[in-house]
Parts: sequence; C-alpha cells; structure tokens
Amino acid sequence: MAWKTLDQMDLAGQRVLTRVDINVPVVDGAVTDATRITRIVPTVRDILAAGGKPILLAHFGRPGGKRVDNLSLQQLVPTLEQALGAPVLFAADCVGPAAQAAVDALQDGQVLLLENTRFHKGETKNDPDLTAQMAALGDVFCSDAFSAAHRAHCSTTGLAALLPSCAGRLMQAELSALESALGNPRRPVTAVVGGAKVSTKLELLSNLVEKVDTLVIGGGMANTFLAAQGKPIGTSLAERLMIDTANGIMTKAEGLNCTILLPRDVVVARRFEANAPHETVPADQCPEDAMILDAGPESVAAIDAVFQDSKTLIWNGPLGAFEIEPFDAATNAAALKAAARTASGDLISVAGGGDTVAALNASGAARDFTYISTAGGAFLEWMEGKTLPGVAALEA
Repeated sequence: MAWKTLDQMDLAGQRVLTRVDINVPVVDGAVTDATRITRIVPTVRDILAAGGKPILLAHFGRPGGKRVDNLSLQQLVPTLEQALGAPVLFAADCVGPAAQAAVDALQDGQVLLLENTRFHKGETKNDPDLTAQMAALGDVFCSDAFSAAHRAHCSTTGLAALLPSCAGRLMQAELSALESALGNPRRPVTAVVGGAKVSTKLELLSNLVEKVDTLVIGGGMANTFLAAQGKPIGTSLAERLMIDTANGIMTKAEGLNCTILLPRDVVVARRFEANAPHETVPADQCPEDAMILDAGPESVAAIDAVFQDSKTLIWNGPLGAFEIEPFDAATNAAALKAAARTASGDLISVAGGGDTVAALNASGAARDFTYISTAGGAFLEWMEGKTLPGVAALEA
C-alpha cells in the first residue's frame, strides 16, 4: 500500500483533523439512518486510544458555499455521542476564531465536530487559503471519507499536501476491499451491473469488460442490450439511441474473452405497479404491449451457475424493478446465492451504490457480503478505472 494507516502514525498528544462522511438522512432534526455515523466509530475510537484528539471535518447536503441553518452539523451531535460513547463538542465554524477556540479547549477523551465545510465556497474549489486555515487547526490529517474521495476539495485532498497524512479505518477497509475485487483479484471475476441507463454507466461497462471474466447485465440496461440483439422489448424502459453503443461494448467484450450474460427469460407486465398481473416469457418473446420488469428464473439459474464458478464478485445495480414486488425476485435470489457462496468462504463479494445497498439489505443478503460500500459516486468512479483525487493525495 502506498498510503499510511493510523497504525503508522504517532498520534499521542496530536490534533488529528479527521475527514469523515456523516452526510446522513435527517427528518425533522432526527437522524433516520445512522449507518455512515456508525462506520466512523473505529477510526475515532482508535485515535482516542492512541492519545490523539479527533477533530471531525465533514460536509452535509449542498449549502452552496453559504450558511444554511437546517444543514448545520450541530444536529448530529447527539447521534455521534451515542455512537462514539464519548463527549462530542461542536464548533460553529470549520475555520477562524470559533474553530480555533474549540480546538484549544479540546480535552483528552473528547471529540470535536467542526461545522459544515461546504458553508465556505472555497471548500469545493480546493482553495489554498481555506485549506491553510483548516490545516492550522491540526497536526495530522486522517482521511476516512472514501465516499468523498472522488472530489478534489480542501478537506479531501488539500489537507493531505500540508499535514502528515494517513487513511482512517473506513478508508483503509474500502481501499483494501476494492483492491481485492479489481486490483489483484482471485479469478474468475464476475461483475453484476444493473440499473436503468446504459448512458450513465458507459465508462463503467467499458472498463469492466477489460477486467472481468463475466459481466452480468440487468435492469433497464439489459433491455437496451436485448434490443441491440434484435429482440423485441415491447414498451420496456430502454435507450434506443444507445443500441450502437451496446453493440460496441459486446464486440469489445468478445475480443477480450469477457462473457456478457443477458437475461434468457424475462418477467413482463402491462403496468408498472406492485403485484401487477405478469408472466414469464423467453427473452426474445416480449409482447408488444408489455414491459420487461425483471429477469426470469432461467436467467437466475444462469447467474447462479456463474457465481458457482466465480472467486470474486463486484455488484452494482439491481437486476429488475426491485422496489416493487414481485419484480424483486431475480435480484433477491441472485444476491442470496452470492451471499451463501461468500459465507462458505468460496467468494469475495464487494458491492456498492445506493440502489445496490438498498436491494441487498431488502433481500437479507447484505450481512454475508465481504464488503458493502456506502460510497456511491466514488465507488462508481473507482469501478470506471478513474483515479480518485482523495486517494491519490494520500499516496503523494
């Protein structure tokens, strides 16, 4: 690894500026899902245990460079204290006199949360003056927000150039998981990519056919590929202007000995609603007045067979309209197969993306996956083969 971890830093008595992602959903001032907060706990506790003083930097929402009261991080303090089991102080700014006074008052065993970094316009521009003001508050920079690593901001990349830097436990776990999945994976490698549009995942698909042995395509994207093969897709969601692109990806995959697995049978309905009357038909027999809403059991069996031979799995996106029953069946069945293979020690499984996390949680498969990333955009950009500024900054 080209980046340091907390274990390689002397943190005793050090002020540790720690970039975290606690951009959690809040309704009426109450946190409705504390997953991202609980994931920073190991980093903060390890800093405290090493005698360091954790000073948390984070963004919340999109305030656009101005102070927005309902986007203040102060409302997260009670949830943070509960998760960390330690007192959490709050500073009304992330730089300047208020922040400095709070840092100076910080005692051993306490945690300090600084106000939303995006209240300053310079944050998203990686402004050197703002970065210098942040850096003045700490002795060490710990980056623990992989989910923000695809952004070159003051608090994600700028600080790494000014202070001794390391990866936090969550960042370390993400990078290790991703390296095991695509960097130096056990083969055969399979990727599952679903979702609505080919156009939003062009770079992803193009990169994956170079890296994996089998690419399973599901969701609305699969409809575009079926149409590219000349199969009828009725009124299904598809990007007909992307048919040539889909053909190009299939041609590229063939030249690289990457197998693309598309649905062999499909579940169709006339209405997009829960428990709509539906039927399963071969993938080349979708009625003109019907839409494809899920992959069928024959398709799931083919996916299961691929999983059975795979050593590494990367998953991004559902296989069908998983939000509504019964069109979640293929996603649930395939996910549970992957989970079982993982639990038995035969498969390394890494998943990421908002819909993916929701689908795996709904199926009950999530708990047995090797690693599930909450990173969203950063996870996708990594899968696309892009360099993430927040990671590159730690390697400098």
